[in-house]
Amino acid sequence: MAFTLKPLPYPKDALDPMMSARTLEFHHGKHHAAYVSKLNELIKGTKHENADLETIIRETANATGAEKKIFNNAAQVWNHDFYWESLAPNGGGTPPEPVLKRIEASFGSFDNFRDKFVEAAVNQFGSGWAWLVLKGDKLEITTTHDADNPLTHGERPLWTCDVWEHAYYLDYQNERARFVKTVIERLANWQFVGKLLAESQG
Repeated sequence: MAFTLKPLPYPKDALDPMMSARTLEFHHGKHHAAYVSKLNELIKGTKHENADLETIIRETANATGAEKKIFNNAAQVWNHDFYWESLAPNGGGTPPEPVLKRIEASFGSFDNFRDKFVEAAVNQFGSGWAWLVLKGDKLEITTTHDADNPLTHGERPLWTCDVWEHAYYLDYQNERARFVKTVIERLANWQFVGKLLAESQG
């Protein structure tokens, strides 16, 4: 199947001033779109041509050569689709009760979770992603390098923050910590996290 670039769940200027329309134009319209285009080019005529995104990711996770290129682009398409859903206009703030209780049970307090998440994101060397994941019954914070994601590690992703430089450099320059803290406090889509948690219990 040919993959298409999913539209953003909100207008390009809906996250301003925490994330500018210019950033979304480049991040979604250029970077994300390029991964979709390259993936379609790479899977054409291969066994992956009619597979869904998660199947491609799992089948190429430990590959090398041409298959590794397929993984990198497929995982980046999936990661970005997930990232846009992780954000919301008027997001952030205190999570709804079911999400807050799970965060407090795993991290002691919401503030502790936020601080640990920011620390993990800042310490992710180079390009990558910081994630809130469900591992067994516990919430954990993890990071992945480049295109890698929790699907390849037996974890269920619940929320993410992109820490590739193109995610924040136009608005925050080199201040990754300020970017991640702002995303958590002002843009995090806790309803999305709650939905995924509820599905995991179903």
